[in-house]
Amino acid sequence: MRSRISRRQFLTAGVVSTVSTQIHRVSETLGGMQTNHTNQQAVSLCFASARELARLIREHKLSAREVMTAHLDQIRRINPKINAIVAKLDDERCLALADEADRRVARKGHLGPLHGLPIAFKDYEPAVGFPWTRGSLIYKDFMPQEDSVLVERLRKAGAVPIGKTNVPEFAMGSHTYNKVYGTTFNPYDLSKSAGGSSGGAAAALACGLVPIADGSDLGGSLRNPANFNNIVALRPTVGLVPTAPNPMPFIGFGVKGPMARSVADVAFLLSTIAGPDPRDPACYPSDPTGFVKPLERSFKGVRLAWCPDLGGLPLDRGVRTVLESQRQAFESLGCIVEEACPDLSGADKIFLDIRLWSSFNVLGPLLESHRSQMKPEAIWQIEAGAGVSATDLAQAMIRHGELLERMRRFQSKYEFLLCAVNQVPPFDATLDWPKEIEGVKMENYVAWMKSAYWITTTFCPAISVPAGFTSEGLPVGIQIVGRHRDDFGVLQIAHAFEQAPGVGRKRPAIAL
Repeated sequence: MRSRISRRQFLTAGVVSTVSTQIHRVSETLGGMQTNHTNQQAVSLCFASARELARLIREHKLSAREVMTAHLDQIRRINPKINAIVAKLDDERCLALADEADRRVARKGHLGPLHGLPIAFKDYEPAVGFPWTRGSLIYKDFMPQEDSVLVERLRKAGAVPIGKTNVPEFAMGSHTYNKVYGTTFNPYDLSKSAGGSSGGAAAALACGLVPIADGSDLGGSLRNPANFNNIVALRPTVGLVPTAPNPMPFIGFGVKGPMARSVADVAFLLSTIAGPDPRDPACYPSDPTGFVKPLERSFKGVRLAWCPDLGGLPLDRGVRTVLESQRQAFESLGCIVEEACPDLSGADKIFLDIRLWSSFNVLGPLLESHRSQMKPEAIWQIEAGAGVSATDLAQAMIRHGELLERMRRFQSKYEFLLCAVNQVPPFDATLDWPKEIEGVKMENYVAWMKSAYWITTTFCPAISVPAGFTSEGLPVGIQIVGRHRDDFGVLQIAHAFEQAPGVGRKRPAIAL
């Protein structure tokens, strides 16, 4: 029988270069600060590649208990400051689940690709054994009887569930706060927002509390928090990842998607959650195993459209400066970068009419019985939806079809579109939402998110990748939009860009 080596021996002997590289990167980021060597090793595990950690667990070179212990230590130290993970199981239960994962490894049975990796599901996903509050006092004690398809797939892939990640009430808005669990704070500046609605997931990833995370995106809920927390998130093509249960599978813009600290790990997670399921009739046939193929590709001569503000949206000058500084990075890859913008006219009304109509029809009954427990923005959204007529909805769907065709023609020339993820950097966490951008007043609580939700209406895959920091040290991402169903191409160019600036490796000081 092969002898087992300790975590300390494993790490310090440099058996696996990836984990050793993580130690080196953490040391560089610390900038000479004095730290305990053992603590540094534990932190390095928390920031190691998810794909690599899973491989080491499968090969008996690292135990799920060791991985879990390191992450639990990080959670105890950091989570009280950022409030990212909620409804967490107690440590003994988490360790018992990790031990069971190790026993499965010892039995040499079938192991899923995520086997042994701790995960916290977004609190907009029903997951048996955890409360499903949706950030609402109405559901603060609700315990689901079935998993969503997404949760089911993550469990089947071997991920070890330890809790939920915080969300805004009903996942409305890109600022994570609610009356059940409170506010999630940005780890790069604890006075700022972590974004949303997958804000808890993004902040947890940024601080090494989990190696991977799931999220969902209607108007930017994967991309916006990734942008605010210096991580990566992909909004997949509509229909790639099942969204069941979904009361309106053929109407709307919502998707489920992966979040991680690198493009490679996003692709790795996508390979486990993508693919059709009969419970979501809107899914199209696809082979998710393709996402684990190497991401390297030549981009020489590939034509990119450069349009940071999507044709005139107000854009914070600090965000614009960071984005402009990265144009050359794409040119250095051999891309032909031209200033061009698709015709997204009508995107605003299309998105809002369909979103508001859906909200009224799904959540309207709750408003009648629980108005006092809902935030003002939720009330506004539902009541505004009552005013969307059948004719309005039909017109929105007709205009949407026209927009999709214009986008298809635009992308026949430009393989990728580059633009802002968020029009603002992380804002004060005490605000409900930004009321203006560069002197332009926002007409409602989602108006500052147009750079994200206009792209939502294209149904195209879009990724948020770290691009830099403002002069105040706040993260800024860039949004890369690809052709319909070319999710792999988006991952490839995001991976190539990620290698150049390397800003995604800068971790929050509180996490080190």
